[in-house]
Amino acid sequence: MPNFIDRRLNPKDKSLGNRQRFLNRAREELKRTIKEQVKSDRIADVDAAHGVPMPARGAGEPTFQPAPGVGDRQFVLPGNKEFMAGDRLPKPPGGQGGGNGGTGGQGGSDDEFQFILSREEVLDLFFEDLELPDMVKLNLKETVTFKPRRVGFTTAGTPTNINVGRTMRNSFGRRIALQRPSEASLNALAEKITLLEQVNEPSAQQRRELQALREELKDLERRRRRIAYVDPVDIRFNRFERQPLPNASAVMFCLMDVSASMGEREKDLAKRFFVLLHLFLKRRYDRIDIVFIRHTDEAREVDEETFFYSRQSGGTVVSTALEEMLRVIEERYPADIWNIYAAQASDGDNISGDSDRCASLLRGPLMRLCQYYAYVEILDERETEIFGATDNGTSLWRAYRAVDGEVPNFQMARIARPADIYPVFRRLFTRQAAVQARK
Repeated sequence: MPNFIDRRLNPKDKSLGNRQRFLNRAREELKRTIKEQVKSDRIADVDAAHGVPMPARGAGEPTFQPAPGVGDRQFVLPGNKEFMAGDRLPKPPGGQGGGNGGTGGQGGSDDEFQFILSREEVLDLFFEDLELPDMVKLNLKETVTFKPRRVGFTTAGTPTNINVGRTMRNSFGRRIALQRPSEASLNALAEKITLLEQVNEPSAQQRRELQALREELKDLERRRRRIAYVDPVDIRFNRFERQPLPNASAVMFCLMDVSASMGEREKDLAKRFFVLLHLFLKRRYDRIDIVFIRHTDEAREVDEETFFYSRQSGGTVVSTALEEMLRVIEERYPADIWNIYAAQASDGDNISGDSDRCASLLRGPLMRLCQYYAYVEILDERETEIFGATDNGTSLWRAYRAVDGEVPNFQMARIARPADIYPVFRRLFTRQAAVQARK
């Protein structure tokens, strides 16, 4: 039978084994609390550590107690003057005994404690039924590129990377240390020999001097041949390391209908979907911008607080949101630099004739700029059985349905309840892989 040993280092001031056992035991409570926090927190704060309040009933360790009235037990009661062997000991009266269920200001109780979940633990709970890393690899069209960066010198490399300056400095220092004869000293010695050889009747001293100079020249030439001008030990190559280039920038456009037909339930479902999409992109890109656009009969770019919590309402002209998105892209997000994603949430209500204009905008400039566009229509739960499995529906749904059949990077789905968000999100971001495989 194999033995498994967990050799992972414990986090600081934490017991990894105990922490994992607690997470498994309190998983349902933690998931419920995390989803409540995601619903109320800012969208950009979801991908962070969270403090989760845990009730005392969910944190207690299991204990074993002997069953009353069963078996024989012996007690040592020091200082006993009242009881004899065989006497029954009465229970302490109510309110005494140090329990944790005191009432009316008496006794004591255990408070809730804060359990801090790391960023990875939060995402594991949030995406427990979603294979997010695999989906990222299949769907986001980004290739990580590397750029060579100079990081010093090395003694091995290709000839094209030789650093001539550093090589020659090493060669010069070695030649000085080994006293290699210079070209000038050899030429000077050769000139002296030539002058002595031109003498017609040299004296004995001149002959001895000439012989000595010739031997010295021969020795210098031998040393010069032995000590190379550039030795392999002198050669230095430029050293390069592959430095990953910053990930391509991404921008996510969140378009939401906030007209009178969109109630709090619809906005809550929209926010949950936008949170999923935001985390999906953030796991891939180091830099991501979020642009919030809300519309009634007119659209404008707003901050997150206004996007989700403003109570403005009115009529509905969906094309204004698409036009506002095109305007923002033209001003700040050129498509040759930014990966552009968009998610639109609406209940499908639209002014007469405007749905065809929305489809025209999508077929035209918008989808040529977008990497991916997801449309989510939020239905009333009572309409699920009528429209959920058919192509019938609002005018906006029918217009977008035609675009869905023509544009491969456009997907659409319907949501009626919170339980639909995860399956719809999975379907929207896995169909793209199937589309690419068919190409």
